[in-house]
Amino acid sequence: MTHAAYVFAAYGISALVIAAVGIWILIDQASRKRELKELEQRGIRRRSERREPGKTDSGGKRTGK
Repeated sequence: MTHAAYVFAAYGISALVIAAVGIWILIDQASRKRELKELEQRGIRRRSERREPGKTDSGGKRTGK
């Protein structure tokens, strides 16, 4: 195998792996968004969403500073 063939093969394999990871990330992102939408439709909210001042969390600690 010549030096050029080795380099082109290495670049080609690297490009395929990077493309596969990118596609996998996009598919996984769509799946997570779909799950979030389903949870929000069921009334389950994100933890990071601000609560009303004065309410307590499950541990009895006051929230909302």
